[in-house]
Amino acid sequence: MTALLPAEAERLAEVAARVRSRVVETVYAVGGGHVGGSLSAADLLTVLYFHRLKVNPADPSWPDRDRFILSKGHCSLAHYAVLAERGFFPVDELRTYGSLGSRLQAHPDMRKAPGIDMSSGSLGQGLSAGIGMALAARLKRLGYHTFVMLGDGESQEGQVWEAAMWAGAHRLRSLTAIVDYNKLSQTGSTEGLLPRESLAARWRDFGWEVREISGHDLQAIALALASPGEIRPVLVLAHTVKGQGVSFMAGRSEFHSATLTREQAEAALAELGVSR
Repeated sequence: MTALLPAEAERLAEVAARVRSRVVETVYAVGGGHVGGSLSAADLLTVLYFHRLKVNPADPSWPDRDRFILSKGHCSLAHYAVLAERGFFPVDELRTYGSLGSRLQAHPDMRKAPGIDMSSGSLGQGLSAGIGMALAARLKRLGYHTFVMLGDGESQEGQVWEAAMWAGAHRLRSLTAIVDYNKLSQTGSTEGLLPRESLAARWRDFGWEVREISGHDLQAIALALASPGEIRPVLVLAHTVKGQGVSFMAGRSEFHSATLTREQAEAALAELGVSR
């Protein structure tokens, strides 16, 4: 896979806008959800599912599919929105999000939702599971690739670094990790603990190839995800903005998880080019 053609870039931008609108609509409809980090991850997830991943919505358990784990599972809204847009389940099902008996629980459940390769939500655990999947591909000589998306706040968990050290030491090149580096956690900035320079350096020190990009530049995302590392796993350090796409949410930690008034939902959808 190489650079996006203009028509493909335009198509992906339209999908990403729809994904963001689905997130806003769902948060408003169900009375709350993790909106900020879902919006920051929307472009990354769009490029993954509509350009990079080998998946089959008609057969979610297809053995040769690429694997994806949303380690920052509290942002499942964006993942569900992308899966719905990709055809894994009806878009209307998003309105059941988090409700009793729904397949779309607040944290992804691989036993229920089509297209979910790993249950997640307890932060710090997703990369370890991804290592297991990537190692299985190596040992069984299978051709799939494994992708794991982490948050920068989540990266304060020690298990992340234990997993990173193991994967780097074993040169697990069938694994790509993506850090949605929006620089905000639920309680404020992550910059004090995870400044950019030290975050990138840590991954390199643990034996990873680091590709640093804007996580809202579709072309840059596509190029960063296009190929595995030559001999090492790849870390895509994606600079993003929490609440991206909606001006009054952008860069504000209070929209990590929030309810939306009718006025806020309508304003957000108008900015995203959607009317209710």
